[in-house]
Amino acid sequence: MSLYLLIVCANVFLIAVICMNRSLHEPMYMFLCSLCVNELYGSAGLFPFLLVQILSDVHTVSKLFCFLQVFFVHVYGVVEFFMLGAMSYDQYLAICHSLHYNLQMTPIKVAGITAFVWLSSALTIVVVMSLSTPLQLCGNVIEKVYCDNYSIVKLACSDTTVSNIFGLVYLFTILVSVIILIFYSYLRILRVCFSGSKQTRQKAISTCTPHLVSLLNFSFGVFFEITQSRFDMSHIPNVLRILLSLYFLSCPPLLNPVIYGLNMSKVRNIFKSFALGERMYI
Repeated sequence: MSLYLLIVCANVFLIAVICMNRSLHEPMYMFLCSLCVNELYGSAGLFPFLLVQILSDVHTVSKLFCFLQVFFVHVYGVVEFFMLGAMSYDQYLAICHSLHYNLQMTPIKVAGITAFVWLSSALTIVVVMSLSTPLQLCGNVIEKVYCDNYSIVKLACSDTTVSNIFGLVYLFTILVSVIILIFYSYLRILRVCFSGSKQTRQKAISTCTPHLVSLLNFSFGVFFEITQSRFDMSHIPNVLRILLSLYFLSCPPLLNPVIYGLNMSKVRNIFKSFALGERMYI
């Protein structure tokens, strides 16, 4: 429970700092704000459910609440990945097309990208769940501490071909499209860094470091979760499997606001002003 409180406090504080300071009303920080909202959303799909299970004498969950948690967890994962992709594209424009950045990344475009990420993620997960909910289940034991779609599909007696194919195609499409966007953005950024001045390289490093750390952190958790769902991981100790399965729902929401708060100079300076009790001009 204390971990959940830390996640809520860290993300709410960073959202408040961004919203209250006009100097942070830039595309990069608007995307960061959306990322923090998603951290709160994802952790809300895990920790309250987990707390109820811990406090309950009988560790069961209704089908309705199980599918509700599936929706929370999967939307969180898709939005997180899409937002990290959008942030890499924003960094590419800021570093490689700095003179035209304000024309290319307008507030309307930022709002459009954010809305598209959230709405498309939610609608696609609704489609995924619409293929899973009609399935007749032959079992009722999920060997995880939370519900996810593939764990439910594995319990089905009826034909799951359509659900499996759609899930694999969707997963492959998301991974490939976002990875291509991120690789393209960073290849162009590296090209500018090697051909640019020392100041340009320093700006690129300070801007990209927190994003790369967040991306690698989240990717590690997702990679293990996908691997554990699709392959036999019985050779790994059960406690370690549980901890690693919770990684992508607990560590990124906790670490991301800290990473961005410490590495981005504008946010760091505002944190210092807040800590020292100085007045913040908004």
